[in-house]
Amino acid sequence: MSPTAIALAIIFFIVALGSAIGFYAGTRHKMSLEQWTVGSRGFGTLLMWLLMAGEIYTTFSFLGASGWAYSRGGPALYILAYLPLSYVVSFFVSPLIWDLGREHGLQTQPDFFLARYGSKYLTGFVALVGVAFMIPYLQIQLTGLGIIVEVASFGGIGRTRAMILGVVLLAGFVFVSGIRAVAWVSVLKDFLMVIAAVSIGLYVPHLYFGGVGPMFAEMARVNPGHLVMPGATKNLGHTWYVSTVLLTALGAFMWPHAFGAAFTARSANVLRRNCVVMPLYNITLAFIFFIGFTAFLEIPGLGNGDLSLLTLVRQALPPWMLGVVGGAGALTAMVPASIIILTASTLFAKNLYRPVFAPAMTDDQVARLARGMVVALSLICLYFAIYSSTTLVSLLLLGYAGVTQFFPGVLLGLFWKRVTTAGVFSGLISGVACTAFLILSNRDPFGGWNAGFLALCLNGAVTVLASLAVPVKTGARTEDFSAGGSGRF
Repeated sequence: MSPTAIALAIIFFIVALGSAIGFYAGTRHKMSLEQWTVGSRGFGTLLMWLLMAGEIYTTFSFLGASGWAYSRGGPALYILAYLPLSYVVSFFVSPLIWDLGREHGLQTQPDFFLARYGSKYLTGFVALVGVAFMIPYLQIQLTGLGIIVEVASFGGIGRTRAMILGVVLLAGFVFVSGIRAVAWVSVLKDFLMVIAAVSIGLYVPHLYFGGVGPMFAEMARVNPGHLVMPGATKNLGHTWYVSTVLLTALGAFMWPHAFGAAFTARSANVLRRNCVVMPLYNITLAFIFFIGFTAFLEIPGLGNGDLSLLTLVRQALPPWMLGVVGGAGALTAMVPASIIILTASTLFAKNLYRPVFAPAMTDDQVARLARGMVVALSLICLYFAIYSSTTLVSLLLLGYAGVTQFFPGVLLGLFWKRVTTAGVFSGLISGVACTAFLILSNRDPFGGWNAGFLALCLNGAVTVLASLAVPVKTGARTEDFSAGGSGRF
């Protein structure tokens, strides 16, 4: 068999196996809205760990991290710093969110805002912002899927065809199995990703330099500036690094799909245990960086750094191993894309369309509309993935800059009785508007700072000042929904 045929056969087998698992996951359960979105709140430690790993460690981790190590150098190291810090935030916040979800029947992030602040318009705006900023994150997965299959198949399958096939498969098993499909497919995805990352991350530096240490020694000799700030960039210095780590650490669990995943857990202790052990998974990213730095030395001049990992693997490893890497990478794209599509569809149907346009809709009708939106959003994101050339990390940072604007409303809603609906609404609008202006006008970073972090600071200040300026009405929901004293709303 030709190298192309070998690689393609293995990729197809892995993707087909993952898809079959996804379709099977929902066959034993009636897919009500509760089952489809939060798995009837019955996920134990293992399924919860797989779900969290599946939605956090994505194509960005596989291609984007190595791509920025290749093309930017030192600034890429923020990726190693922010995830462990994000679990510290989640350890204290997620169990409270789970308690509230159980008591009040919450299924989505906008449900939290509705229960806490009592405004359907704020809830609809939260849903709209969430959907808007999840589209770049979904675009990451589809773009990465196309790159992976195209390169790993030696060009046998074009990028566009690979993305179309991937969208059909993931939309299909999300439509049928909901959140359970994501958790079950993560079993195969995580196993393959860890094996691929560790084995390649150790083998490739050894093949070319005799080990990881000699590889870094050669890097320090050839281009020592690549390993420190600002690396190969002009404006991603230490201020940008610190502000980006803070932004992404605070925002990691503000993604609507990550926030909603907390509601699937069997208990609050399941979430706490996962926050303790999940940073161990972050070790795999170091091996991805080894590959990116090795590629920087061995295959200079790539126009797109996101291609560095697969280009080096194709050059250094036999076709069967390239097929394994391609299959693992494809699942690494499909798993998070699945939960993003599921969450975005649910936000649109349950928290935007129903409360604003059709309050009389039943849960069954919402579930049907959400499933229809799976197809619509998949097509929208497929269009952007085909016709956009933005790098994977840039897309991720755009998404983070947007979803982190939910953080003041969530944190103050949990721990400060005095926060008001008007304060949160005005702060969120200010933060999103600032984010959009700075990023769309190419002012990121701004004065050396991450634009999203500056927007978050503005958001927080406006939220607090506006809340203090507006008197609290007697009998307001803050009496029923606050963490003061009881640790609950």
